[in-house]
Amino acid sequence: MPPTSGPGGSAADVLGRQLDAVLPRLHGRARSLCCDPVEAEDLVQDTIERALRFAALFDPGSNLGAWMSHILQNLFLSGCRRTAVERRALESLARDPCAWTCAVSLPAMTGLCPSMTAALDSLPIHHATVVTLVDVYDYTYQDAAVALRVPIGTVMSRLHRARRKLAGVLIPEASR
Repeated sequence: MPPTSGPGGSAADVLGRQLDAVLPRLHGRARSLCCDPVEAEDLVQDTIERALRFAALFDPGSNLGAWMSHILQNLFLSGCRRTAVERRALESLARDPCAWTCAVSLPAMTGLCPSMTAALDSLPIHHATVVTLVDVYDYTYQDAAVALRVPIGTVMSRLHRARRKLAGVLIPEASR
């Protein structure tokens, strides 16, 4: 028998024991993000696969649901980003069949500062997602609406509310 990391067992053991309790929350969150039950199920399966693959990174004393929800959100956002990139590539190739030979510029930003990441994590998922898509990944409102499967007006109102909440969280921090 492999050694355990403490009285609760290894991270993989804890993950295996607590997974059933976390699944309903993951399914609900995935359904709210995807709006398609099949895509939501795929997202949950990908989340479980990623969590099992990186189980050694999970701290057995921490909140498994929050850890897996974070994985789910990151997978969803990565999928949205990938879809937008693919759509832009196809549109570019439709205009110029030789466009694939042009150099692609890399984004200037590689990540968010810890205070911004914490502020985004404090927002409700639907607000954090729209801010990430529009402000971090530079989606147009229309692209974000397509990715989230909501009307463009919903994207705009969520973005407005999310930015107000972020300002409330970040501005007091800047004045200290």
